[in-house]
Amino acid sequence: MSRLAILSALVATIGLDTAAGAAEAKREPPYYASIAPGRARTRTGPARAYPASWLYQRADLPVKVVAVYKEWRRIEDPDGAQGWMLGNMVSSTRTAIVRGSEPVEMRDAPGGSGKLLWRAAPGVVGRISRCEAGWCRFDVKGQAGFVAVEGLWGVEPGERVP
Repeated sequence: MSRLAILSALVATIGLDTAAGAAEAKREPPYYASIAPGRARTRTGPARAYPASWLYQRADLPVKVVAVYKEWRRIEDPDGAQGWMLGNMVSSTRTAIVRGSEPVEMRDAPGGSGKLLWRAAPGVVGRISRCEAGWCRFDVKGQAGFVAVEGLWGVEPGERVP
């Protein structure tokens, strides 16, 4: 591949990352997102000079962005802990975590009458889509079904997710 083609691809990639970051920055908090990498730190303030407060080691963990300052996001995790994280560590991918002490039922259709496909234990993280009328499609590494919103953290009860 020629150097010009490689340089062009690199510039295009940087442009896409910048555009994605700009779109993320325009969202008004609070909103749900997820942690992108498998290892991400939060800090006590919005700069690298502030001490680290926590190290998350779980990609796709849902978080709520509660404040934005330049390239930093103040996030809240499912346990209520808050800290500042670099914006490029936060993804717009919607995920949720099973909350409570009992497994949630994953059904083939929204509503309690759908066929039971799977059960997801408390603490299981999955990607969500098609949320409406109190039900979300919940995908855990390819095992998907519809889950009642009240069994999840990472989506509001009346929220509609495309």
